[in-house]
Amino acid sequence: MVLKNSTMLPLGTLLPDFSLQDTDGEYVSAGDFLDAKAVLIMFICNHCPYVVHVRDEIQRIAEAYQSQGVAVVGISSNSIQTHPQDGPEKMKDEKAAAGYTFPYLYDETQEVAKTFKAACTPDFYVFDGEQKLTYRGQFDNSRPGNDLAVTGADLCAALDAALAGKELMEEQRPSAGCNIKWHPGNEPDYF
Repeated sequence: MVLKNSTMLPLGTLLPDFSLQDTDGEYVSAGDFLDAKAVLIMFICNHCPYVVHVRDEIQRIAEAYQSQGVAVVGISSNSIQTHPQDGPEKMKDEKAAAGYTFPYLYDETQEVAKTFKAACTPDFYVFDGEQKLTYRGQFDNSRPGNDLAVTGADLCAALDAALAGKELMEEQRPSAGCNIKWHPGNEPDYF
């Protein structure tokens, strides 16, 4: 397990355009969220112990905020050349096992991850109703093995602020997790 921190994409960045296939074969794009009160994009995968550590709370929070008008999307960008367990068929199984109520998309070319400057799993991005980035960072202070409760406190504070149209005043701490598994020779220049 190699610990990698998120790159902290600049606040105010507009939601990057993307169109990716969900585990059910439907395409989901950024344009689908024009009427959302906020948008949560999560770079996750099936096998990462950091994602597994927060998986249940991710689903609980996603469901709670979806009911408030937040669009939630999970994206896996890991190479199936090196990590076949993170491919679309296994993602379908993971979505069912975790009970995910949000689209779980596969970024086969890894171009979407590069557009977001995603670096690790999990990596969280909150965009407000104007589709401007208001938060990028950690889920909470819990990590596998540190005995802190998984609460999603940092992410929830960011979502609450976005829904209220307020700036998040607290320091935004980078997410930490496994590095995205890039296709051989496809590593981004920011990595």
